[in-house]
Amino acid sequence: MAMVPRAAVQELEAALAAGQAVRGRSLWADARRRFMANRAALVSLAILVLIALFAIFGGLIAAWDIETVDWSALGTGAAVNGRPSFATGHYFGTDQDGRDLFARTVQGTRISLMVGIVGSLVAVVVGTLYGAVSGFVGGRTDQVLMRIVDVMMSIPFMFVLILLLVVFGRSIIMIFVGVGLISWLEMARIARGQALSIKNMEYVEAAVAIGVRPMTIILRHIVPNLAGIVTVYATLLIPNMIIIESFISFLGLGVQDPQTSLGALISRGAAQMQYGTLWMLLFPLGFLIVMLFTFFYVGDGLRDALDPKDR
Repeated sequence: MAMVPRAAVQELEAALAAGQAVRGRSLWADARRRFMANRAALVSLAILVLIALFAIFGGLIAAWDIETVDWSALGTGAAVNGRPSFATGHYFGTDQDGRDLFARTVQGTRISLMVGIVGSLVAVVVGTLYGAVSGFVGGRTDQVLMRIVDVMMSIPFMFVLILLLVVFGRSIIMIFVGVGLISWLEMARIARGQALSIKNMEYVEAAVAIGVRPMTIILRHIVPNLAGIVTVYATLLIPNMIIIESFISFLGLGVQDPQTSLGALISRGAAQMQYGTLWMLLFPLGFLIVMLFTFFYVGDGLRDALDPKDR
């Protein structure tokens, strides 16, 4: 038997003593209240919003574009003229080719966020539907679908992604395709486990008894009840997608010039550290680290807010 939190009991007793009508709280209202009480998650969410605004509108305040070369920042004067300076309009300095690092960091942050969000969206949509169908239908269909997942998970993901980029060309589209092909597998397992328990609920059995079509039951009853788990998994999956894209770009297999990503900027910055141009590494690396930490804190906050044991 589940224990009712003492604070909730006291709140109920106070309302009854005052003669007030007791109003119930929905799952999402309760989760929102619990999330708002998590200061680390709130601060992380605020920082994520600022990073997203930087990625979207940062180009409007950049004094240089991503391709224009500042010739004074090249050659022997690179370590001096290429430093971060508001006077020259290079707020983050320049890269080794004399291009504005601020504008390129804006674009790199935008692409890394796109890869993380699109990759997690593909994983959530495909994995949730796949797992929900597998768990609800059961039987041989469930066994076949899960064996397919097991076989695909046994294939080294990074090898497949690198092979796709080498064979079909290095582009942002191929990164989306490669990440999306494999990233939904774990979500499918999670959704399948939840669907196995949800399909035994009374309201699902009643829908089956009155002849509701299986796909309608999955979309109206199974999938909506996975919303909490799916939301938490998506926020924790986004940083993993960003790390994968950054690693691929660090190897030189990601987006190609003139486009860039945080991984590509970090790779180029790390190669120039010996020349006293540390800013080429610190700015993109700083954005990547802050972005990853904030996503993890937001994911932890959502997990705590939606944890059924804490309701």
